[in-house]
Amino acid sequence: MKYPLLLKFLSLPLLFLFIFTLSNFPLKTPFRPSDLLPLLPREVSWPILRSLNSAVDLLPTFVGAASSPNSILEWKGACFYKNQAWMEFHNKSGSQFGGGTLHIKTSKAHSWTCMDLYVFATPYRVTWDYYFLGREHTLEIKEWEGKQEYEYVKNNGLSIFLMQSGMIGTLRALWDVFPLFTNTGWGENSNLAFLKKHMGASFEERPKPWFTNITVDDIHSGDFLAISKIRGRWGGFETLEKWVTGAFAGHTAVCLKDSEGKLWVGESGHENEEGEDIIAVLPWDEWWEFELNKDDSNPQIALLPLHPDIRAKFNSTAAWEYARSMSGKPYGYHNMIFSWIDTISGNYPPPLDAHLVASVMTMWSKMQPAYAANMWNEALNKRLDTKGLDLPEIIVESERRGISFEKLLTIPERDDWIYTDGKSTSCVAFILEMYKHAGLFDPIANSIQVTEFTIKDAYTLKFFEDDPGHLPEWCNKDDNVKLPFCQIKGKYRMELPEYNSMIPYPHMNEHCPSLPPNYIRSRNC
Repeated sequence: MKYPLLLKFLSLPLLFLFIFTLSNFPLKTPFRPSDLLPLLPREVSWPILRSLNSAVDLLPTFVGAASSPNSILEWKGACFYKNQAWMEFHNKSGSQFGGGTLHIKTSKAHSWTCMDLYVFATPYRVTWDYYFLGREHTLEIKEWEGKQEYEYVKNNGLSIFLMQSGMIGTLRALWDVFPLFTNTGWGENSNLAFLKKHMGASFEERPKPWFTNITVDDIHSGDFLAISKIRGRWGGFETLEKWVTGAFAGHTAVCLKDSEGKLWVGESGHENEEGEDIIAVLPWDEWWEFELNKDDSNPQIALLPLHPDIRAKFNSTAAWEYARSMSGKPYGYHNMIFSWIDTISGNYPPPLDAHLVASVMTMWSKMQPAYAANMWNEALNKRLDTKGLDLPEIIVESERRGISFEKLLTIPERDDWIYTDGKSTSCVAFILEMYKHAGLFDPIANSIQVTEFTIKDAYTLKFFEDDPGHLPEWCNKDDNVKLPFCQIKGKYRMELPEYNSMIPYPHMNEHCPSLPPNYIRSRNC
């Protein structure tokens, strides 16, 4: 009888019992069932693999840094439960600073079929390897790139990252990440599943119609638009952004009315005809028509009206002056990640950490140097008060000053920093900087750095209408659940935890932790 045919006669309960028994057997087994699951028919193996792995398993875990043989690094792997590593420096190449050999000794495998997958990194290189046999392995670095890499590894070691889910789990995680960015129903469902699993989002379906017939007379300057995209390129990006920041929206815009009563939308992150993401001020009708009929990311959109007392403080003239001064400038990539990283360890959802961030930066700096310069190099130079240093030079200079790289990342962004392409504001920083110019943060505006605010930080500000009876008549008209804000588009009911609850205070959001699933922040952080 052929193996596939035999499987047809095995009941799924018996298969699960078989897997459970072997997985909990006290002695070392010839194989672990999860190692062989991918060999089973897809309809049997994939539901089980999906329960065991997720997109987060794509992230490696920092296990330590290997340095001299006098300081042996030890850790427990995913396959091999006892591992040791040390670095041997040599000059086989005959170059000025020589090279090195990383020694890794693996033992005590949990099964005969597993393997461990590793990523190795310095500020100057990223490489990887995998180990199937329990013995001493070596990774050769023929030549250091120069004195700086040599001294960095001498002082700090070579960083080692473990793919905790192993080879199969990592491949499975790759399969989970891919659909997050696809513009398909599969992609949308994958994003919803990720956010449900890792953030506790519910995504309850709203009654039709899934858009609101809006009366623009009821919208005022300063009213906030919270947007959640759930499919396509931006849907995938926003899903990961939501996970690390705790925000239940991934994009924002703001409403403005001119002196003639015409409604406009200010947006940092509008894509122009050249495909560039810029700051734009668009007529409401143009913006709304695009969101209703052309935005293939399936956006869920909520209007957050300002409280009447806050609206009375809103200086429209100053807001318009600021918006016009920023119109056409690039989206604020320079400070995008720094609004999220406030603490050394309290902002990284496991297994993410500062070591992994540094390695990812190193990898991207090698592959896309212009992208890296735009995303973090210039911002890190600002924090060191230096100019023109690339990422390896930044890390070395930071260490030389006694500032760890993870500490460097936490230094607050300043609203008055001028980058090579001007002031830099992400979607939410653009709005809050407008609020700052319009007087909403007075009298403490000078002690508020809005470029440190995430989207969650913005919608939790106590700036918005708190009496549902004062919301426009068309607000949530067709929904039996009355939200404290107006959802104007979307199949799924939007959630904004802690909405409209935080009174501004000096140095707000400069040192706040944000770990899932509860994203609890410390008092007055």
